[in-house]
Amino acid sequence: MSGVNDFAFKMATVNGTGSASANSLLMQAIFRMGIPVTGKNLFPSNIQGLPTFYEIRVSKDGYTARPSEIDLVVTLNPSTYAKDVASVTPGGYLLYDSSWPLEPELVREGVTIRGIPFGKMCVDNFVRDRDRTLLRNIVYAGALAAFLKIDMDIVSQMLVEKFSKKKALFDANNTAIKLGYDYASNNYQCPLPFHLEQMDETKDSIIIDGNTSAALGAVYAGATVGAWYPITPSTSLMEAFTMFCRKFRTDPETGLGKYCILQAEDELSAAGIAIGAGWAGARAFTNTSGPGISLMQEFIGLAYYTEIPAVFYDIQRTGPSTGMPTRTQQADLLSLAYASHGDTKHIVLFPCSPEECFYMSPMAFDLADRFQTPVFVASDLDIGMNDWMCRRLTWDDAYVPDRGKCLTAADLESVKKFSRYLDAEGDGIAARSLPGVHGNGAYFVRGSGHDKHGMYTEDSDSYQEVVDRLARKFKLAATKVPAPEFHRVANADVGIVSLGGCHAAILEALDKMKALGINADYMRIRAFPFDTPVREFLDAHQTIFVVEQNRDAQLRSLLAIETGKPRDDMISVLDYGGMPLTARVVVSAVTATLTPAG
Repeated sequence: MSGVNDFAFKMATVNGTGSASANSLLMQAIFRMGIPVTGKNLFPSNIQGLPTFYEIRVSKDGYTARPSEIDLVVTLNPSTYAKDVASVTPGGYLLYDSSWPLEPELVREGVTIRGIPFGKMCVDNFVRDRDRTLLRNIVYAGALAAFLKIDMDIVSQMLVEKFSKKKALFDANNTAIKLGYDYASNNYQCPLPFHLEQMDETKDSIIIDGNTSAALGAVYAGATVGAWYPITPSTSLMEAFTMFCRKFRTDPETGLGKYCILQAEDELSAAGIAIGAGWAGARAFTNTSGPGISLMQEFIGLAYYTEIPAVFYDIQRTGPSTGMPTRTQQADLLSLAYASHGDTKHIVLFPCSPEECFYMSPMAFDLADRFQTPVFVASDLDIGMNDWMCRRLTWDDAYVPDRGKCLTAADLESVKKFSRYLDAEGDGIAARSLPGVHGNGAYFVRGSGHDKHGMYTEDSDSYQEVVDRLARKFKLAATKVPAPEFHRVANADVGIVSLGGCHAAILEALDKMKALGINADYMRIRAFPFDTPVREFLDAHQTIFVVEQNRDAQLRSLLAIETGKPRDDMISVLDYGGMPLTARVVVSAVTATLTPAG
């Protein structure tokens, strides 16, 4: 059974009934108590009416993956009662609204049921129908504060901070919190066996989602142009970028914005705007998800072949087609690595947390400029939209953007004939110029067949010279992208490979497997293309598990294609139902493979 500062609880409500504020209040209060905490919002893609769940994990050891077990469920949605009861771990608790008779399906052996008349209390204490509906969530937050021993002084301070200028709202929320807290305290033994005790483990941390931190990273990277078309789960990235630009990129004297943010008519247009701005010299990006990447393919190929820098944030969700827009997955790996038709390969970065979304944003813009090519940041819904506890972000004010081989007016002054795609230094990267800088530079791009001078051609040798240089450039990029992260132990039995949002679950799984006597080395892929250390890790282990969140083992295929490691020599651990990965999935898969049957 879980104990002090080591448990998980879940709120099961109806989408559109205002539970988000109560859930955020609970998590923030726990964080302010100095206790490591993370939240997972599992919500439907419609506006309201369908089930929504919010899971909060408290971990004194700092684990941030989705919990494998739920110790307490607050069930307020009759349509999910059966699932809610089934999700409670043996010995756990169920909290329901006793304003109505106890439903038979709520009774389960080994689960302690606690009823509180949330609805009746709201009817008795509030007049407006809206208050009676929305404040039911605040009442359950008060009850949980009693059951879990959440510091009420912190809760009160948070209400003051949020509603100090809105007395009516403050009074209503304060009343609702106390209603739930007093009822639980007066009618049940509080706190529960698992509960909270003050710690000091969050003072150097923040709570943030990946889309917000990626947007902040783009600002620090010097991005001034954003083009987008709304799509879940990436929309909040551009919303955050807009907010930051209004705050930090607005001239205080004139009030004019020093940025350009455009909502295009579709994803293809958004890609074209970002690429056009990149050609003109701006640091530009677009953010989207899998369906948007599909629509952008033609422009991606244009940018690759004409060698124009642009950054693409792909906040992955389930597919194919519309799929499940509000569920997470890692199913765009191959489409990003080889996006567009013809021979194309692209730089892809794989952040594992909001913290890395921030730090990888400047990397992405630097790599795009340096290698004059599209660069993808492959996040996902779990990272992008959920609440993560991360180390406080820092920044080096000495940072200077790497603009790569970009010729100035002085450089161009002495140029007699500008050859846009001439590899003068033998590293695969040609020098570029920006339009309008000098008359000796380039003023157009050519997506059709061209030679090293940028002139139209259908000559086989001239064409191959250009695309072979692009391959050399890509090979060089493998040595400049973020290196893999390694976790090694003595006498490792196996090797585990993964990337992105799987990282938190794997770190926890490594500890659990070690307790079972299984020692595992772990390599987290941070970028594509792969350099030598990736193949060396694969060759160093007789048994390799590749953990990823898609059906078709795309990471395993990518490793096989690019390193030559036989695909079937690597064992896939696949979890693709749309929920964030848990440590239990990894541990179960590895132990089942290593333990002989019978």
